[in-house]
Amino acid sequence: MGKGRWTLVVVPHGSGASTRLQVSTAVLKMIAGGAATLLVAALVFGYFTVSRKVDLTRAAQLERENALLAEELGRLQSQLTWVSDTINEIALRDSRYRVLADLDPIDPQVLQAGIGGPAEPGYDDALARVGVLGQRATEVRVDLNALIRRANLLASSFDEAMDSLASHNSRLAATPSIMPTQGWLSSSFKAMRMHPILHYARPHKGIDITAPKGTPIQAPAGGVVTSTGWRSGFGNTVVINHGYGVVTKYAHASKILVKSGQRVKRGDLIALMGKTGLATAPNLHYEVHVNGRAVNPQLYVLPEEIGG
Repeated sequence: MGKGRWTLVVVPHGSGASTRLQVSTAVLKMIAGGAATLLVAALVFGYFTVSRKVDLTRAAQLERENALLAEELGRLQSQLTWVSDTINEIALRDSRYRVLADLDPIDPQVLQAGIGGPAEPGYDDALARVGVLGQRATEVRVDLNALIRRANLLASSFDEAMDSLASHNSRLAATPSIMPTQGWLSSSFKAMRMHPILHYARPHKGIDITAPKGTPIQAPAGGVVTSTGWRSGFGNTVVINHGYGVVTKYAHASKILVKSGQRVKRGDLIALMGKTGLATAPNLHYEVHVNGRAVNPQLYVLPEEIGG
């Protein structure tokens, strides 16, 4: 091998003659450089080819995901529309319940505050930069938050209406709204009247209903029996405390059918009519007291004719 040159001997199998090739160092360097360049070029080309394929695959995947997101956002918007219509219907019913519960309607400004709400600039701006899907997501989020606030407002209003209705129902149940017996009105509520037996004028704090002996006497409202037994002038007497300051008294009974401490409801049988005590004929002396003051029982009775 000479200086600066390389000799390559090619020896074939068998009896063929050997071949000698002489190549200079410069040529070998050029061949090596070219090979290295081709290798680098092949690697770069392969990298960009694979990278492009990955980018195309990722882009296709993102496109499919965006299509699914768009479809899901559309479905959510449709569902939000349905929920909004349902909440509007609930709001209409709530306004009716508030009327029944004797409550003022919800202030329009309060209702508007329940529908609206503070924005989230940073979050909304970030979504807006995403593009169309980000804007649609912002709309869905705003609509959903508005529905949640309005639903919470209506839930609070319903609770208030139900509490008020329950209170009204309890008070109605405690109001002596029916006549405690059948018969005819023989003496009305008066500030002063001549007593039929004692023959002197004194207040008549109730009404007298006359009917045959043994006519059923029933509780005109729910309450607790606080007293039963004989009372001077009144004979066999039942007293019921209905709550809310309302107390009723039933006198001249021939027989008492309840006991002290017993809870009764409207329509329960409590006694039978008689003429015990100071009475000239079988009758029921019926009194209603509100906060300790006697009032006309007929003011509490629902309009109906007392049989004659």
